[in-house]
Amino acid sequence: MLNLMTETSGASGMVVMLIYIVIIGAAMYFFAIRPQKKEQKRMAALLASLEVGDTVVTTSGFYGVVIDLTDEDCIVEFGNNKNCRIPMKKSAIAEVEKPGEA
Repeated sequence: MLNLMTETSGASGMVVMLIYIVIIGAAMYFFAIRPQKKEQKRMAALLASLEVGDTVVTTSGFYGVVIDLTDEDCIVEFGNNKNCRIPMKKSAIAEVEKPGEA
């Protein structure tokens, strides 16, 4: 009789552990993975709507104006000096402000 009792408690312990693992996995999905995917979709939409003349902030904190676009790259003009034009990847853009939004 005692042997039967320990086998059932061991099996119920495994079920409880499995439930804990499922709960921790679900919490990790809702608190870490889901918001990250949502942010990636937002950034992809932001970069897809990028147009010539938009004011951008780069990931390094520089403000500039987009003067040319290609599929992967863009040319950004920084400051008042019209000769300061730097080609960069679109992924290096952190924020976009449309000209009419100011």
